[in-house]
Amino acid sequence: MPRVESSAIIPASRDKVLAVAQNNEAFPEFMEDVSSVSVLERSDDGLRVVSDWVGIVPKFGAKVKWTEEDIWDLDAGTCTFRQLKGDYDQFEGVWTFTAVDENTTRFDCQIDYKLEIPLVGPLIKAIILKTMQNNVDATAKALAERCA
Repeated sequence: MPRVESSAIIPASRDKVLAVAQNNEAFPEFMEDVSSVSVLERSDDGLRVVSDWVGIVPKFGAKVKWTEEDIWDLDAGTCTFRQLKGDYDQFEGVWTFTAVDENTTRFDCQIDYKLEIPLVGPLIKAIILKTMQNNVDATAKALAERCA
């Protein structure tokens, strides 16, 4: 199963970066490849969120849709997520937020995915991998810009 990873140093406190990342409904405001996010369920403590996502794949002029469950561990500084249903055959990963100092946070993102499209050759699979990598890189950059 392909894996994509990205990291960024964000010049903001860990608490601020976590607050921005937890507000996934606002992602379409500052992430070009996210068309919409609708929260379906949120636990009373906000640590479990189920939401519908619509992503944009500009290279193909297509949209990708999925329902995602996010599990937040604020003490550990992680968000573990997985697709419950949607266009991917499998989609799961983890975001990790590590305080470098009181005004700097390291953001790490790791996504494992499987997207099987019948009769698709290695070239298209390479394009999908590149698109996924661009997405995680753009997520890190967008979070950094939103926290600035």
